[in-house]
Amino acid sequence: MADNKAKSTKPVNKTPPKSPSDPAKDRAAKRLSYDSNSSHEGAMAGEISALEEAFRKFAIHGDTRATGKEMHGKNWSKLCKDCHVIDGKNVTITDVDIVFSKIKGKSSRTITFEQFKEALQELSKKRFKDKSDEEAVQEIYKLIEGKAPIISGVTKAISSPTVSRLTDTSKFTGSHKERFDPSGKGKGKAGREDLVDASGYVSGYKHAGTYDHKVQGSK
Repeated sequence: MADNKAKSTKPVNKTPPKSPSDPAKDRAAKRLSYDSNSSHEGAMAGEISALEEAFRKFAIHGDTRATGKEMHGKNWSKLCKDCHVIDGKNVTITDVDIVFSKIKGKSSRTITFEQFKEALQELSKKRFKDKSDEEAVQEIYKLIEGKAPIISGVTKAISSPTVSRLTDTSKFTGSHKERFDPSGKGKGKAGREDLVDASGYVSGYKHAGTYDHKVQGSK
């Protein structure tokens, strides 16, 4: 009898059974979470990529041997100027130089991309004083992302009365005038050489070629 009672005694499972879940809803929830994380990471990667691309373009500017991984002080100053980080009020060229000297190593003449971001963080506090530290950094990033060095020294066409007078064919005189027709188009060889006029009309006669029309009209 004792053995039967011992066999019949079993531990009771008091854990309530799990409610059946919908597999379709679980899959949808997982997919939504994955898409959300992927889009967030993609946005961050795109932002960093744009900033790194700008850093690389300015880092190699004017130096054919540069790899784009490090930036000299001269190019750092140009970046701050071309991208309007320097506004002449909150951030000046002196501020830019001071931050560069502070961030770079003592024996180094360049800064890496990570040091570049540290320098921007320093300047963002001065450039955007009315914003939080995080917002200020994002704003200064926007000034730089997608930008490239501005090429200076390109010769531009200058318009002046002297140039206009020399290029206005309607004001030409003498042999120069004969090289162009009334519309300003060059006559080519006819304007440079004295060609024999066999039309029978006096040179320069305005009504040349109208005789035949008059004779035919009178018949």
